[in-house]
Order: sequence, then structure tokens, then C-alpha cells
Amino acid sequence: MTRTPAGRLFRTATGHDLVLTRTFRAPAADVWASLTESERTARWFGPWEGDAGPGRTIRVQMAYEEQQPWCDVRIEVCEPQRRLGVSMIDGSGSWLLEFALTEPDGITELRFAQRLTSLDGIAEVGAGWEYYLDMLVASRDGSRQPEFDEYHPAMTPYYRALAADDV
Repeated sequence: MTRTPAGRLFRTATGHDLVLTRTFRAPAADVWASLTESERTARWFGPWEGDAGPGRTIRVQMAYEEQQPWCDVRIEVCEPQRRLGVSMIDGSGSWLLEFALTEPDGITELRFAQRLTSLDGIAEVGAGWEYYLDMLVASRDGSRQPEFDEYHPAMTPYYRALAADDV
């Protein structure tokens, strides 16, 4: 199956935001549960453990990565059914992520953003988030889970071009 990359890059005061969106025919409360309940995050990213809340750190298992590593995720912002901001540290470095939900007319749009201080590795990062967000879609609608090789290296030229166009 051929996947079409849809990420966009926006310049910010501190670097760039890589932004991807997905739309769901579901209320925001249900999509929020897919982002925050461990048994549901396990279906598309990985389970988590700990006492979740703003300012707290939980441990998340990256279940669809090699070795299925665990990493620390600090909850920076939690506005139920609207916005979740986290910082994550893993073997690849530090990640600042935001999930924002809007629900006009019973359709929920998820706007995912990763704050980037450098465009190094954008091709791999972009393809990776496309994969994970499509895993989220599949976990919700029962469609076939995608394979990572549908995203990488196929999407590499698209994300490299995004970075080159911004320079």
C-alpha cells in the first residue's frame, strides 16, 4: 500500500513545529481516551504506567519499536478532551509533543505537533509519526494495522524536501 505523507513544517521562535493531523468520526472524549488510557494507547503506541497528571512523570513502553523500550514521559499540559502536552526522553533524545483536539459537528480533528530545535533527522521523525498516527486510526476503526516499511524509507524524500524548502 502506498501512503501519502501529510506533515507540514512551521517555523517558530525556537525552531520548527512538525504538524500532522488526523480526523475521526467520534466525539473528542472518545479520541481523548485513545490518547490517555493505557489499555487504548497500547493498541497504537504502547502501554504506560504510573500516576498520571500535570507535572508528573509516567513510564511508557514503545511497543512497536525494536526492543520495545520504556521511556519517561512528563505530562506538561493536560486539558481533558482538548490538549495534552508531554516531554519524552528516550535513546534518541528529548521530544516535546502536543496533541490538540477540536470537535466541530461531532467530527474530531487531532492536531499533533512535535517541537523541533533542529531539522536533523526530520525524514525519519516525520515518517515515524505518520506511522504512529495511522496506527491510532487503525486502532479506532478496526482497519489493518500499517507496516512501518510502508512509511520509511518511502516518505524520506517528502520530509527532506520540507526541510530543504524551509532553509
